[in-house]
Amino acid sequence: MKRPKILYVPPPAHTARVFRPETYERLCRRFEVTASRADERWTSEMLAQRIRDYDAVVTGWGSPAFTAAALENADRLRIVAHSAGSIKALFPRELVDACVVPRGLTVFSANGAIALNVAEYTVGAMIMVPRRFVELMSAIRVSDAWRDPSTPPNALYLRGATVGLVSASTVAREVIRLLRPFDGRILVYDPYLSERDAGRLDVEQVELDALFERSDIVSLHAPSIPATRHMVGAQQLARLRDGTLLINTSRGSVLDHEALTREAGTGRFRVVLDVTEPEPLPADHPLRRLPNVFITPHTSGAGAYGYFRIGDMTLEALEACFAERPVSGAVDWSRYDLLA
Repeated sequence: MKRPKILYVPPPAHTARVFRPETYERLCRRFEVTASRADERWTSEMLAQRIRDYDAVVTGWGSPAFTAAALENADRLRIVAHSAGSIKALFPRELVDACVVPRGLTVFSANGAIALNVAEYTVGAMIMVPRRFVELMSAIRVSDAWRDPSTPPNALYLRGATVGLVSASTVAREVIRLLRPFDGRILVYDPYLSERDAGRLDVEQVELDALFERSDIVSLHAPSIPATRHMVGAQQLARLRDGTLLINTSRGSVLDHEALTREAGTGRFRVVLDVTEPEPLPADHPLRRLPNVFITPHTSGAGAYGYFRIGDMTLEALEACFAERPVSGAVDWSRYDLLA
């Protein structure tokens, strides 16, 4: 039986990051793969020239955008498997409407794999920061004291806490799954979440301001789209109770940093930022100096487990497509405007 032909665009360094050796070997056994060289720098024009006669294209971080010319030349193309997250840079809205949807092209995204790493980071922050790991360990390192008297000896930690999630995104749903053993209450603000899905997730739907008023921990998971720019600002931050933890692993634009600087400057709540606006924050930005603000350099998506799941899911998507099975992770074009 003739194997489907795959044009594999990512460089070898990307392959080593997201594919276990045995997974990539299986890909090459199952399909006829034409792989990119380490020195190749793909452009949209190159893609359009070389895509003819291929049944599938595998893309990754840094791959060039598809064009109408590329899709016109893609005489056999059935699936684009994106071994990374967002597909918006690859497929502009006008191309989706004019070419992708009419021809029924399947586009897969591995954002569900990256979500595993981001969710782990998020729950880790929910454990570490309320328990004041950083402050306690730093005090022992820099002083002779065994216990810092300024650190409260007891508090509400993650167990039994009310956690508010802004958006029921892919990451947020993995966070919900990880939070189940901690016996807390989960609130969600997401105007696109149906009552049925909220019931299935076993979460309470609330308005945004109410979420900030009621939560012990607030975690932001909204995509960066015009409707979410600075959706969390002074009005919401003022509603946080003293001692609350605010986490942002989504996009910096979701959170008004001027308002955050003012409110966090009071010291009454703590903040974990893995994303900022701008990114990186300027060296003299006041948020970098506040003792109650913990910033990491956009690393929440990193992690071998989630990265290797990218490769696993990419292979699974290709196999499902050519076996005429539904492709888990296929992009729902009706939700394009809500995609990150």
